Amino acid sequence: MSHGVRVIRTDASSAAASSSAAPPPSAPGCGHLDRGYARSCSAMLKVAQMFFLLIGFIHIRSSWWRNHSTYTYFEIVSMYDFVVILIFYIVYVFRAYRTLTCINWALAEFLHYLIGSILLLIASIVVVTKNSNSPVLTAGAVFGFLATFLCILSIWLSYKVSFVTQSTDAVV
Repeated sequence: MSHGVRVIRTDASSAAASSSAAPPPSAPGCGHLDRGYARSCSAMLKVAQMFFLLIGFIHIRSSWWRNHSTYTYFEIVSMYDFVVILIFYIVYVFRAYRTLTCINWALAEFLHYLIGSILLLIASIVVVTKNSNSPVLTAGAVFGFLATFLCILSIWLSYKVSFVTQSTDAVV
């Protein structure tokens, strides 16, 4: 049993339909830039994650105790997450996933968020325990926790979209 609408074009209707149904070259969805993705919830979540990671990194970097290996670990993890999230954002905005089909982008993003959120959670917990009552270090750890929460939210949303949608499609 088929659920959905199918459009079948014949030779006579395809010539007329192709001239009227083709989007103009200046349409927002045309070209290499996906403006719709840039305004989506997933993109805004990535921007918020990058913002919190950058602010946390700046707080830890500007503290007096930045030479300690605990804070260096936080700096490395936060910049790793920042760079990889930026790469995913650029890949989706410029639609590079269409040309780089050898990579399963949904799985790569899921694994990145899973590993990155665990490392960031560990780094934030270590900074809180070793902060020596410094408000700057505490603020950096708080931004690390906020970024961790947003990464976990991204994991949940990607799981919900990828796996729940696939399982409901298999039933139908």
